[in-house]
Amino acid sequence: MNNPWNKVIYRVWAPFYDYFFNSGPFLKARKKIFEDVDIKANSQILFVGVGTGADLRFIMGKDISVTAIDLSPEMLGRAKNQYDSPNVTFMEMDAQNLTFSPESFDMVIANLILSVVPDPNQCFQEMIRVTRTGGRILIFDKFAPPSRELPVMKKILRPVVALMGTDIGRHFEQIIMPYEKQIRVEEDASALFNGMYRKIIVRKHQT
Repeated sequence: MNNPWNKVIYRVWAPFYDYFFNSGPFLKARKKIFEDVDIKANSQILFVGVGTGADLRFIMGKDISVTAIDLSPEMLGRAKNQYDSPNVTFMEMDAQNLTFSPESFDMVIANLILSVVPDPNQCFQEMIRVTRTGGRILIFDKFAPPSRELPVMKKILRPVVALMGTDIGRHFEQIIMPYEKQIRVEEDASALFNGMYRKIIVRKHQT
């Protein structure tokens, strides 16, 4: 996967994305991951890969400031149309090259993005960089099971699925390995489809 291809594929996905990934079990899982996440008043929140804005509804109404970025102008346009709020700033941006200063946000929300970007390690490094010390990164995404080799069928399907704009073979444990001295995993729980999708909360600590 690469950014030019992702722009093309998510231009195609944009009109149908919510039908597949913001309804049924996905909607239920998206809602659930926010239920016990405490977001303090006046927090600065960054949505990395906000897509059509499907998750914004679960934090709207709180006294917070939200910056929502996405690489796809078509996906971002749909998010803007649904959530036109003075508390939300939408920006077209590459998640692997965030233009924000270090320690800019109290929380970074990264739902269904680490499985999409060409370089998930670079993306995660950027998220850590812009998160304030003591702040959290909330992740909802699909990952390969830890410490297990991919099944043969997944290995076969992986390059095919990648053409649709996502990778079904990434290991979260490998993504965070270079940054383990900077973070602490506070929660790692099954969120959907028997653990294929996980809810993960990471806290940035003083190095």
